[in-house]
Amino acid sequence: MSRPGSLANLKVIDASRVLGGPYAGQILADHGADVIKLEPPAGDETRGWGPPFLDDAASYFLGLNRNKRGIAVDLAQPAGRELLLELLEGADVFIENFKTGTLERWGLGNEELSRRFPRLIHARISGFGADGPMGGLPGYDAAIQALCGVMSVNGELGGQPLRVGVPVVDIVTGLNAAIGILMALNERTSSGEGQFVETSLYDCGVSLLHPHLPNYYLSGKVAAPAGSAHPNICPYDSFATGTQPIFLAVGNNRQFATLCDMIGRPDLPEDERFAANSQRIANRDALKVALETALAAFDCADLSDRLIKAGVPCGAVRTIDQVVADPHTIHREMVVDIGDYRGTGSPIKLSRTPASYRRAPPGFAEHTAEVLEERSIDADRYREALPGLDPGTAAKRGSRSTFD
Repeated sequence: MSRPGSLANLKVIDASRVLGGPYAGQILADHGADVIKLEPPAGDETRGWGPPFLDDAASYFLGLNRNKRGIAVDLAQPAGRELLLELLEGADVFIENFKTGTLERWGLGNEELSRRFPRLIHARISGFGADGPMGGLPGYDAAIQALCGVMSVNGELGGQPLRVGVPVVDIVTGLNAAIGILMALNERTSSGEGQFVETSLYDCGVSLLHPHLPNYYLSGKVAAPAGSAHPNICPYDSFATGTQPIFLAVGNNRQFATLCDMIGRPDLPEDERFAANSQRIANRDALKVALETALAAFDCADLSDRLIKAGVPCGAVRTIDQVVADPHTIHREMVVDIGDYRGTGSPIKLSRTPASYRRAPPGFAEHTAEVLEERSIDADRYREALPGLDPGTAAKRGSRSTFD
C-alpha cells in the first residue's frame, strides 16, 4: 500500500499551460499534492502538439500533466473568474503563466489575490518578468535559448550556434518554480503568510550559463560552440572507438591514469603535455589524437562498462530507445505505466514518502463535475463558463485560447 506523498496536504490550482508551469505542477502532484489543472475552452495548446496522440492529447501534454485532475473554465467570462475565486478558497498554491497584465485586467492581480487569500502562494511563470526593458514580453524556450546565450555555446566546434535538443530553459524554469513554491510554503509555517513567487524564462536561461559566465567574468573571453568538449576539463568529450562513440568525463588525474592504463597507454600521464588538467586543456587536440588511436582497438559497450566499474566516468552515446530499455532505467522506476499511458518517472527519491503515480494525465475537462461537487459548488451557477459540461465543446476546441 503506497504511503501519502510528502505534499499530500497541499491543494494546488494549476492554471498554467505549455511546459514550465505544468512541469512544476506535475512535480508537486507526483509527491502527493491535489493538483487541479484548469484549462481554457480551447484546452492547453500542447494537447495539439503532435503526433503522436493518445485519445485527445499529444505526447507533449501527456509528459507534463500526470496525477492532475482536469477542469475547463472560461476565464474570459465574469462567471469563470468568480468560479476561480471559489476554487482558490482553501487552496495553498496557485500556478499560472498568463500574459503579464491579464489577471490585473480581470481584477485578479497578486495584490487582490493576497488581500482575499493571505495564505496563498501565488506562483507566476513568465517570459521576462513583469518589469525591466523586456518586462511583459512573451517568451518560448528556443527564443530564450537564443537571447540568453545558451545557443551561442552549443554546436559543433567552429560551427553555428545551435538550439539544445531538449527544452532546458522551460524545464529549469519549472524546477525553479517548484523550488520557490516549496520555499514559500516553508516560510509560511512561521509567518502564516503567503507570497508571490516569480520565475522567468529569461532569468532561468541566464542561470544555466555555468561555467561560461564565471569563465567570462574572470577572463573576458566569450565562449563559442565547441562540440561536446568541456571548456574547463580534459578529456571531457566524445571520442571514437572501434564501434560507436564513447563519452569520457575525466575529472581528475587519478581517473586519467586509470583510463590510460586500461586502453594500453600508461605512458600518457607521464607526458608533460598531459600531466595535469591545465596541460591537457592546452594540448587537447594532441591528446584526442592519442586517445582515439588507442580507443580504435576497443568495442565501445564493453570498454565503457569496464571503465565505469573502474571509476572512470563515461558512457556510450546512446539513442532514446536504448535508454528506455536499459535495466537501470527500469530499476530506478524512471518509466511509469498507467493503463495506456506511459511516462517518465520522478527523479526525486524520498525514503519514507516516495513519489506515486495515481492518475494518467486528464482528458479535457474530465473532472469538472467531480471537482465542483466535492467543493459543493453549484455547476448551474457557472454553466456559461464551464465548456467541459457542454458535450459539444470538445469539437469546438482549437479556437484561440482565452489564456493568451
